[in-house]
Amino acid sequence: QVQLVESGGGLVQPGGSLRLSCAASGSIFRINGMGWYRQAPGKQRELVALISRGGTTNYADSVKGRFTISEDNAKNTVYLQMNSLKPEDTAVYFCCVWVVVTGTRIPSDYWGQGTQVTVSS
Repeated sequence: QVQLVESGGGLVQPGGSLRLSCAASGSIFRINGMGWYRQAPGKQRELVALISRGGTTNYADSVKGRFTISEDNAKNTVYLQMNSLKPEDTAVYFCCVWVVVTGTRIPSDYWGQGTQVTVSS
């Protein structure tokens, strides 16, 4: 019903930048919020950043001041601009979108396939 396509991951040196994108498509009536999570090897998945339908943002303490989440409502796309990257930012990054599917009333969460971000010299 809803598909998410992520892009933008890769290998970057410490201090570098990357921009992740996640585009949602399908039977979307309304998007209530979008977010990014990450999972490093041997660790649990953790929240990175969220943006609500009204534009309110929240960030994990570890990325505040370095990462910026934004959205393009016309394109149903969420972005994560990552600056001043550190080796500890290395992880698989997943986007999550809370969608009210056309014909329903209850929002459901949909996840992207994940994109690898590696910060290394």
